[in-house]
Amino acid sequence: MRRPLILDRFLPYRLSVASNAVSTRISNTYRKRFGLKITEWRMIAILAEHKRATPASLGDATRMDKIAISRAAAALIERGLVAADDNPADGRSHFLSLTDDGRTLYAEIAPLALATEAELFSGFSAEEHDLIDSLLRRMESAAMNAGS
Repeated sequence: MRRPLILDRFLPYRLSVASNAVSTRISNTYRKRFGLKITEWRMIAILAEHKRATPASLGDATRMDKIAISRAAAALIERGLVAADDNPADGRSHFLSLTDDGRTLYAEIAPLALATEAELFSGFSAEEHDLIDSLLRRMESAAMNAGS
């Protein structure tokens, strides 16, 4: 006999609940203090790491859909935090990059993000933290490669 589906023990559900709880915790800080949605913060963080990116590459990096990327980019451009430049290799696309104000904002937010992560992991050992990271990366890879 198959085991019954118990939602609270179903891994996709548990991952979603945990992800939503962490995202809500972080987004409350970013929204209240900086007026940023979580999608906007993710875009700023990726652009800080990679200097510039196309909307398509941002979608690949964040697993956000095109509409979410477009809305976040428009909001950040309007606030003067992100600039859009033509992509000479593809006239239908453009490159996004942080402005000076965007880099300044990132420099203020990044330490808070790391402090929040440290708070969330305060009850875990360094080995458990590393194990969680490793297992999540394996799970992501398995999900991306399933059915291919």
